Amino acid sequence: MPEVLKAPLVVEFPFTRSLGPVQSAFLTGLRERVLLGVKTGDGRTLVPPVEYDPVTAEEIHELVEVAPTGTVTTWAWNHAPRRGQPLDTPFAWVLVRLDGADTALLHALDASGPDAVHSGLRVRVRWAAERSGAITDIACFEPYDSVDDAAAEPTGHDGRFADPVTGIVAPARLDYVYSPGRAQSAYLDALTEQRTVGERCPSCRKVYVPPRGACPTCGVATSEAVEVGPRGTVTTYCIVNIKAAHTANLDIEVPYVYAHIALDGADLALHGRIGGIPYDQVRMGLRVEPVWTDRGRHPDHYRPTGEPDADYETYKELL
Repeated sequence: MPEVLKAPLVVEFPFTRSLGPVQSAFLTGLRERVLLGVKTGDGRTLVPPVEYDPVTAEEIHELVEVAPTGTVTTWAWNHAPRRGQPLDTPFAWVLVRLDGADTALLHALDASGPDAVHSGLRVRVRWAAERSGAITDIACFEPYDSVDDAAAEPTGHDGRFADPVTGIVAPARLDYVYSPGRAQSAYLDALTEQRTVGERCPSCRKVYVPPRGACPTCGVATSEAVEVGPRGTVTTYCIVNIKAAHTANLDIEVPYVYAHIALDGADLALHGRIGGIPYDQVRMGLRVEPVWTDRGRHPDHYRPTGEPDADYETYKELL
């Protein structure tokens, strides 16, 4: 039995969104060291602000300034900060109800240890030295003893700014260790030999590629290895017109075609890029074969074989 594989994987992409007037004012306020909430019809002040009342679903837009000081309502100690978190030393995640607000804001609290944190602790904002209009403009919260600091009082800002933030780009990233299990480990091992191997269900006799170790139709375990392909048929496809960003192994000129390919002998289509043919000539039924690069662990792309197109009846169940 092949060794069960595991490897660290990272899923990462930039998430870009535009901002409505309420979120725009809130983030612009952070840039200007002003904390803004939004007032509901029944007089509650929500921080961070939302554009619709979570209770009544009524649209809300009346902005109100709150203080940069507040009270910890609940907390959890983070003894091992991870990459990208607000602080690189142990800290507490806290929910802080800012003075003047009726809801709590989640952020980091810089404290000497868990014994220094408790519900009811008074805290204040520590602003980032450089601010751009993001939640990270609040570097963190810190314990706060003074009760007469005039700087903690709101100034009555109305939420209007000369140069508002209108959009944000937030990087999304997930780091994890993936273990493909017995069936997919065998599949990946076969790919290193430029072979594609699936598994046959003992009940319905369908061959699944890549294998999952169980039949998704019958729910029974699979173990019979079946080599399929290498040739196959394009069942469906799409034309990609947006260039992949920050992905070295997808540095491909657009437009290009990504397709579902039913390998000969398989009862499930896998996906792959189509090359060696103009993108506007790719079609359902096109017969293709894999193209491997030196030391590649999977086909780089699939190209036409020159055979006549497959009849629709032969692959219609694999769409």
